[in-house]
Amino acid sequence: MHKLTVIYPAGDGVTFDMEYYRTTHKDICFKSLDGLERMEIDQGLPGQPYVAVAHLYFPSLEALQAGLGSPNARDAAVDVPNFTNATAVMQLSEIVD
Repeated sequence: MHKLTVIYPAGDGVTFDMEYYRTTHKDICFKSLDGLERMEIDQGLPGQPYVAVAHLYFPSLEALQAGLGSPNARDAAVDVPNFTNATAVMQLSEIVD
């Protein structure tokens, strides 16, 4: 199994609409990222370095790459300004245990 982790850093002036992310953006991700099997969302606690972290799970590296490269993946990217002004950091990982 492989995962895409999307990290949204906290900072002065950073906004993040968790309700929109949970109810709308998550659905967009499932519709636009082929092969996405599961998605977990973490909300950062006050004073932590991140406002949110998302974990998107794919059955293989090939599925993850295909999902990110699919024509509809752009739908998820263009939706970002609807819930945050943070600049996300992304990490691709293989789950080993």
